[in-house]
Amino acid sequence: MVSILSVLLSHVRRSQALRLALIGSACTFVGAALFVVTQHVGYWTALYWAITTATTVGYGDVTPKNASGRAVAVGVMLTTIPLFASAFALFASAVVTTHLRRLMGAVHPEPTERHVVMFGDSATFPPVAAELAAAGRKVVVVTLAARSAFPETVDVVSADPTHEEAVRRAHPERAGQVLVASRNDADVLVTAVFVRRAAPGTPVLAIAGSASVSRALQDLGVEATLSADDLLVHTLTKVMEVPHAGELLLRLVDSEDYQLKEVPVEASQVGRSLREVRAGREGLVLGAVHGGQVTVGVAEEVTLASDDRLLVLEAGQRPGRRQITA
Repeated sequence: MVSILSVLLSHVRRSQALRLALIGSACTFVGAALFVVTQHVGYWTALYWAITTATTVGYGDVTPKNASGRAVAVGVMLTTIPLFASAFALFASAVVTTHLRRLMGAVHPEPTERHVVMFGDSATFPPVAAELAAAGRKVVVVTLAARSAFPETVDVVSADPTHEEAVRRAHPERAGQVLVASRNDADVLVTAVFVRRAAPGTPVLAIAGSASVSRALQDLGVEATLSADDLLVHTLTKVMEVPHAGELLLRLVDSEDYQLKEVPVEASQVGRSLREVRAGREGLVLGAVHGGQVTVGVAEEVTLASDDRLLVLEAGQRPGRRQITA
């Protein structure tokens, strides 16, 4: 009982609307008690009269019969009506504000590794967002694209991602990962600048249309960049040279039988070569992020450092849908 009362008192102290509603209710009960004394009626009749007066309904079936009763009526009207009106206005304002903040992207969940914020109007965003959401990840997309292109499980913020205020409203600093992609490389650069400024510690993946923009993004401090042109050209070239290379790539990234992970280098692996780690670790070590660059460790020997990360392929079906974790 004590804990319940303390919770209620806490809510009352925090909510002005609740305080006004409680004061208005107290005035209603006091007015009913005074109506009983001055009009000599039962309390329930007096309470009925006080409620109809406070709510401005005023049926007229119960009315004060003398001057003292009219004075009580005036007191009830001058106190309860403005108090309840103010309380309802505050309640309505709070509801509208909450909905507007959600619509404008100002309400987001707490930071989590599975929370992804996506900025841009890339044609790949709807299917990528759908895949991530199906894998159980929380996805927020800041875009001018149509909301209908995305599944209901994805939070879409209708705003221009090249505006700094729109980027800040999405709170990229709370995300586990950020993805930036657009049909226009200039938009990618502008958005990446704002994202890096708002979330200097959040991992960012940016997709550019050319290698030169990809290098510019790296100069901005974006941890991972992909050039759409280079990715397509090199993939097609390898498929022409090795006919099954394309199928292999799809099996790596598009199979529910495997988990593609990016994991930190363990303390016991620091100072060892990537080749040694490959031989002693379970799963298939595809490569490593060494010195900020991805290497497969075939053409040259790589000695792992404490801030490096391993790219690992492991067997085992994920719950729900596939996901690539980082």
